[in-house]
Amino acid sequence: MSFFTSLKSSPIIRRSWPILYWLPTGIFISNYFFHVKTVSGRSMQPTLNPDSSGWKDVALFSKFAVHTNQDYGRDDIVTLRSPEDPGRVLIKRIIAMEGDIVQTLPPYPDKEVRIPEGYVWVEGDEHFLSADSNRFGPVPRALIQSKLVMLLWPPERFGPIGTKTTESSSRDPKEQRRILEELRREESRHSRVRVSTEAP
Repeated sequence: MSFFTSLKSSPIIRRSWPILYWLPTGIFISNYFFHVKTVSGRSMQPTLNPDSSGWKDVALFSKFAVHTNQDYGRDDIVTLRSPEDPGRVLIKRIIAMEGDIVQTLPPYPDKEVRIPEGYVWVEGDEHFLSADSNRFGPVPRALIQSKLVMLLWPPERFGPIGTKTTESSSRDPKEQRRILEELRREESRHSRVRVSTEAP
C-alpha cells in the first residue's frame, strides 16, 4: 500500500476532507464578500460599544454591498479608509450623500456644506469623540470599504442594527436608556441634513 493510499484511508483525513475541499471557497468569500471586525473606541456610542456592555462589539460587514451592489446610503454604518491616514480604517455613519446640504459641527470652518458629486459626509454617533467629516470634510465614496450587516458579539445584542423601540427591547433599564439615546441622536442627525431631491 502506497503512502498516499494509506493517507486517503486515514479516518482523520476522511473527516477533514470536506473542510479542506471548501476552505479556499471560504477564504474567497471572506476576502471578497464579507469581513468580521472588532469595533474599537467610543466614537460610535451608544450604537456600538455602549457603556452598558462589558465587551467590545464584533460585527459582520459586507464588502459586496459596497463594491458590487453600491447598496449603501444615509444612516448606514460603514468602514472606510481614513482620508488623513490611509493605513487606518474608520467605522462611521453616512449622514449625507452627494447633493445633500449638511449643517456641520465644530471644528468644521463652514456652517453648511453641500456634498459634492462622488462624496459622502460621515460622522461618529458620539461626535465629541469622533474624528470624522466635521474634521476632514466630505469623503470620496471610493474610500468606503464595507457596510455593517449585523452584530455577532456580544450574544445579547446579536442581530442586525436598526431602529428599535423600547417596547421591543429587554426590560433592562440600561438597554432602554441606550435605545432612547440612539433615537434622540438619530432625530438630531436628520434635522441637520437637507436631503437632495436628485438621486445620487
